Amino acid sequence: MSCKSRYPLESNKWKCECGGLLGLEYEKDVPDLSKTSLLRDHSIWKYIDALPFVKDDIWQEITLGEGDTPLIKIAENVYAKAEYYMPTLSFKDRGAVLLIAMAKKLGMDRVVADSSGNAGTAIAAYGARAGIQCDIFVPASTSSKKIKQIEAHGAVIHKIPGTREDTAKAAIAMVEKTNAFYASHIYNPVFWEGTKTYVYEVFEQMDGKMPDAFIIPVGNGTLLMGAYLAFKELMASGQIAEMPKILAVQAEACAPIVQAFVQGRNTVEPMENDGTVAEGIAIAAPARGTEILQAIRASDGDVIGVTEDRIIEARKELALKGMYVEITSAVNYAGYVQYVEKYPELKEQQVVLPLCGAGIKSD
Repeated sequence: MSCKSRYPLESNKWKCECGGLLGLEYEKDVPDLSKTSLLRDHSIWKYIDALPFVKDDIWQEITLGEGDTPLIKIAENVYAKAEYYMPTLSFKDRGAVLLIAMAKKLGMDRVVADSSGNAGTAIAAYGARAGIQCDIFVPASTSSKKIKQIEAHGAVIHKIPGTREDTAKAAIAMVEKTNAFYASHIYNPVFWEGTKTYVYEVFEQMDGKMPDAFIIPVGNGTLLMGAYLAFKELMASGQIAEMPKILAVQAEACAPIVQAFVQGRNTVEPMENDGTVAEGIAIAAPARGTEILQAIRASDGDVIGVTEDRIIEARKELALKGMYVEITSAVNYAGYVQYVEKYPELKEQQVVLPLCGAGIKSD
């Protein structure tokens, strides 16, 4: 993106020759979301005209019906989108199905991915369905339940000692050695094309109105970047006049985006991960940090860090409301509570937060 070089999808590029990160450009027709609810297909594929595929493409052999997750009222003006209704029990299915469909379309027989757990599970599941060999790299500290789920889909697990960044380096080393398709939810922008459907669905479910704000957890920023892409597409198509706020949340023990935002910087400096129960967003050096900051600021948003105690308490509170989520997902409700303390007027505004993964994924 930084040097404006262009590559065809068939080139299997996951980063630019200059070392910069890539975006994705293609002809798309953003659907009128007031009409898509009338379609028989209730998966993310009802938005096919705004995705990098066509109606009769290879995706039809790979989809598991991902999408159309319920929007649950949890308090006055507060709604939770239950992404744990997905086939592999997390929102990562939205992007993973597109990555694997693209790999299949390009004739790839092997993919490599690195993950703290949920993305690896999703890649492994859709890879198995597509008949593609998957090598999934995870931190050695990853939840044993997530590892078992990945292994159940037949993927080869590579447990890497050290940080989440060490895991990514090991995966990239295999990609460069084998020229496998890098099914990265960080580097490959095809993934965002899936996560943007999260916002499409919210807009439909709220009868063509955007909430005032989206609470979004941030590790590598894959849901946030997808949401921001959807905002821009809906504005360009004239369906919304302004962006809702992105109210991002990190675990205080590993919050490099918060640090950069508070200091007014445009780049994110790596920081020490002091250890957090929210393993899914424990990213000390987010590769897309600059883009994440730009998205938050473009929406007139904010980013905060929440403590371990608040995360654990939020998980208990959600369970008592009938929603048992993995610990990382509880960050979002903890973030909402803290945002209301910071901005009391938020209590009178409509807010949507994601329940990203099911509770049974956590040890």
